[in-house]
Amino acid sequence: QSIGCDDYLGSDKVVDKCGICGGDNTACKVVSGVFKHTLTNLGYHKIVEIPEGATKINITEMSKSNNYLALRSRSGRSIINGNWAIDRPGRYEGGGTMFTYKRPNEISSTAGESFLADGPTNEVLDVYMIHQQPNPGIHYEYIIPGDNVISPQLLAHRRPGEPLNGQLEIPESTNHEDEDLHRETETLTGQSAGSFPVIQPGRFSSHQPENQVPAVQPPRQNREHNWKQIGKTECTTTCGKGSQYPVFHCVNRITHEEVPEGYCDSSTKPIPEEEACNLFPCPAFWDIGEWSECSKTCGLGMQHRQILCRQMYANRTLTVQQYRCHHLEKPETTSTCQLKICSEWQIRTEWTSCSVPCGVGQRTRDVKCVSNLGDIVDDEECNMKLRPNDIENCDMGPCAKSWFLTEWSDRCSAECGDGVRTRSVVCMTNHVSSLPLEGCGNNRPSETTPCNNGPCAGKVEWFAGSWTQCSIECGSGTQQREVICVRKTEGNFDVLNPYECSYLERPPSQQSCYLKPCGAKWFHTEWSTCSKSCEGGFRVREVRCLSDDMTTSTQCDPQLKPEEKEPCNTQDCIPEIDENCKDKYYNCNVVVQARLCVYTYYKTACCASCTRVANRQSGFLGGR
Repeated sequence: QSIGCDDYLGSDKVVDKCGICGGDNTACKVVSGVFKHTLTNLGYHKIVEIPEGATKINITEMSKSNNYLALRSRSGRSIINGNWAIDRPGRYEGGGTMFTYKRPNEISSTAGESFLADGPTNEVLDVYMIHQQPNPGIHYEYIIPGDNVISPQLLAHRRPGEPLNGQLEIPESTNHEDEDLHRETETLTGQSAGSFPVIQPGRFSSHQPENQVPAVQPPRQNREHNWKQIGKTECTTTCGKGSQYPVFHCVNRITHEEVPEGYCDSSTKPIPEEEACNLFPCPAFWDIGEWSECSKTCGLGMQHRQILCRQMYANRTLTVQQYRCHHLEKPETTSTCQLKICSEWQIRTEWTSCSVPCGVGQRTRDVKCVSNLGDIVDDEECNMKLRPNDIENCDMGPCAKSWFLTEWSDRCSAECGDGVRTRSVVCMTNHVSSLPLEGCGNNRPSETTPCNNGPCAGKVEWFAGSWTQCSIECGSGTQQREVICVRKTEGNFDVLNPYECSYLERPPSQQSCYLKPCGAKWFHTEWSTCSKSCEGGFRVREVRCLSDDMTTSTQCDPQLKPEEKEPCNTQDCIPEIDENCKDKYYNCNVVVQARLCVYTYYKTACCASCTRVANRQSGFLGGR
């Protein structure tokens, strides 16, 4: 069976993303986003601030670019890519955690740079971008503890009996020393499920709360064995400041002979403290960057890489003056490269014959870009500056020219009387004539010849006048003209009844016209009926802005919009006078004051007074 994160055999509990054993990922907060700001100035630009206590840190460039990520502590100490010096990919310590700096191969990968760290950080860190080209976007994500969260460091060093997830666990079979330890832990945590301090193993306060009775201690036995430092661990580095720890073994107090650790009290075993070692700096070395992309996609090109003199100290790689690396041969910073053999131009056909038999024309040939495998590829694969011509001019010598004529037209220009027939005349190059080469000359053939279809006496026909102006200034309108039936005589026209020309096709007397588009215009409906017949009412209409195709538009001038509402029937109301409605008694005012007009008898006997009161009341209510 497996052991869960709670140290119990067969437990299936695991640590969630917040570092809580058996947690449900709700005790922390994930902070993420994408920095997409457009930057203009070259240099360092701050992207995001990583707070103290952040874990699972991931800063990733969304695609490859010539920009670089940089990391600096709030105190100003450069961690990665500071002071315009680009560090090699690797692991760098900063902010109490270890950052992994990745920069994928620049040729074979499209992925960008990234910083990764497990955390937690012990200070605020600032992430920068060294801007050199448009920002492809920087994705950042980290986790910070929420309220009532136990520190992940406490989980990492927890011993049985120490607090877990805000609760104190006490095994059923616990001794007095465990009880003391339990009470000391409660003193630190305040017996609360709130935020716990970081509790290092074996570093509990010996102070007992005043309101608690100390546990009964067992009789102290004479200790025959104790812990003794017998040496130190190996230094973690051979140079450049490493670390080592003292080693403690259980020995006989008198003979100093080593014995199994069970003979000593484990609670009194000293905690090894880290000690610095091998403080002298490591030898400087050449830090070789990755090759840049080849300057050409085919054929011989150049690629470059950055060479820096670096030196390790205190688990950090620092850029130093190049003279410190003079004892080493400096690697080359440039190199030739060739991704593939370039394609080449091939002339596939001979020149065609000239496009004209004489004069200046053109001829062509087939030129293709062919790969080193013999396949025809796009022209961009070959060097366009070296492309052979596939078209050129050709001169076949001077050409002779002649007059070219069409046949005479079949129809005379006049249906009766004198008219003319026409033909087309043009001077063109003659490819078969043996005429002199100087051209057509000035003897241009005639383009017209007279014709006569007989006298015009007694001929009946429709006569159409000129068109009137278009009915509207813009949009679709109409034009009119007068069409009459006439008889043509020698020098005169006689107007006839249209019936005389009915056997002839009558020309149209109306046609549509369109001068220019109107654009959007205001349209409105007719006014509605007035809301009142007297004493001021109102009437309304709908107003819309429509374009040329009668669809709703917003291009009309708001200042020219017609009114949608206006007052009407503002005259006073004149009551109709009924000659039969009169007061039969002189004291009808008393009937009105006594409000007796509701009865039929009094309404008839005092008709005029009751009617005036009724009109005043209806007018008052209408005004309200």
